[in-house]
Amino acid sequence: MGIFRAGGGRRIADSFDEPEVRMSVGDKIENTAEKAKGVLKEGVGKVTGNERLEAEGRADQAGADVKQAGEKVKDAFKH
Repeated sequence: MGIFRAGGGRRIADSFDEPEVRMSVGDKIENTAEKAKGVLKEGVGKVTGNERLEAEGRADQAGADVKQAGEKVKDAFKH
């Protein structure tokens, strides 16, 4: 497997070892998982007629969307 280098001779893989990149990627994964959980809850709530579960699902999705927006703002200021 070859080693790809970014400008300046730095290995691209090294950039993913930086703490802020690992945290950001991890946060994005968590946000995506939270949104998926919300979609699932909302769907189960609709199928079962459970309005509380449906509302919880929508709330989980909204929370994940807000967190994801925050990640995008942080990313915009990193570059």
